[in-house]
Amino acid sequence: MFYKDKYIFNILFEAIPEGVLIIDKNQTIVAANHPAEKMFGYKKGELTNNHFNCLIPKQMRDSHISFFENFKNSNTTKRINQELNLIALSKCNKKFPIEIGLNPFTYENKKYVIALIIDISLRRQNEKRDHFLKLELEKKITQKTADLHNTITQLKELNQNFKKEIKKRITAENNLKIALKKEKELNNLKSKFLTMVSHEFKTPLSGILTSSMLLNKYHLTKEQNKRDKHIKTITNKAQYLDTILNDFLSIEQLEANNINYKFTNFNLSTVINEVIYNANMLLKEGQHIQFPSNIDEFKITQDEKYLKLALTNVLNNAIKYSPENSNIQLLISQTNSNFEFKIIDHGIGIPEQDKKFIFNRYFRAENALNVPGTGIGLNIVKDHIENLGGTINFISNVNKGSTFILTIPNKTEHENHTIN
Repeated sequence: MFYKDKYIFNILFEAIPEGVLIIDKNQTIVAANHPAEKMFGYKKGELTNNHFNCLIPKQMRDSHISFFENFKNSNTTKRINQELNLIALSKCNKKFPIEIGLNPFTYENKKYVIALIIDISLRRQNEKRDHFLKLELEKKITQKTADLHNTITQLKELNQNFKKEIKKRITAENNLKIALKKEKELNNLKSKFLTMVSHEFKTPLSGILTSSMLLNKYHLTKEQNKRDKHIKTITNKAQYLDTILNDFLSIEQLEANNINYKFTNFNLSTVINEVIYNANMLLKEGQHIQFPSNIDEFKITQDEKYLKLALTNVLNNAIKYSPENSNIQLLISQTNSNFEFKIIDHGIGIPEQDKKFIFNRYFRAENALNVPGTGIGLNIVKDHIENLGGTINFISNVNKGSTFILTIPNKTEHENHTIN
């Protein structure tokens, strides 16, 4: 049934580097690519028509049955939490850890699940190694610190006249601790960055590959809605990757102090219309953006590129963290010296304990961890806005929404008024 366009199917199916299985409602494997067969130790075609339980250790099969039935009817994509320590079983009864992403779909009125499987044995080994090295480093730091304390104590006991020298040694010790702490924080930051980049790129890329594969299955005119759904998925995920790449580029430029802000005089409507147009492509079902329409006469002297970047980032966040069938407002007010932009949503809000960290690089609020994101957008926006002489603030309540307020200096002269 999946082989009507066998040549195209095989190219797409086998091009995915991870193991891919397609399972029907009875948990029978109806298709498996070569990486999946190789991962589980099966020859070409051996996995097909086998029950999915053959890949699960016996003691885990009962719980898997109920989980599969619930998931099959959910119609939602799910990546299983790595902390669950999922274990798979090869043909030769070898157990190994895996990470799995599941996506239900319907084909010819029959329900199926496509499973993207990764063997993480090497990752687990590396985690154990890194943990061991971390313990060894902490042990060495503790020992070195103890040695320094012993040396200082001995010097004090030998001669009180060496107080100045001892003070210098104490200062050196503190500097060493600070340096070690900063080095440790830097290593943790690099590790977190690499993990985040790997996850944030792999997930949308897998979604693009899956949607591309399924897109070619719909040829009938009545299946246009299904084609549109997968085309929208590909477009959104491609835009998401483009945003991430632009954010990384901004970080590099900010850290290198290599940004040349170009101040020009332009129509405010030029920026607003482009920001709204791009944001509309990301809207969820029933979402709507309300924004001022009478701004054609207003001009602003600023850096057009980075004003657009800041408004886009905050508005996209409002869309991402708001539910379906909700309104998002963009309000603009002007004084002789400033433009003020308010972006108001009715989304998940920011927990009180997380508010002071919200502009920190790579920080994600605890109620946003299940939503894709890098934690760098607001950090970049804050840096650019402040470099342009402005400010960014927010008001937020959990489950009620957030209001982000961007104030940008304006060199054009107009009377005080608000743009509705």
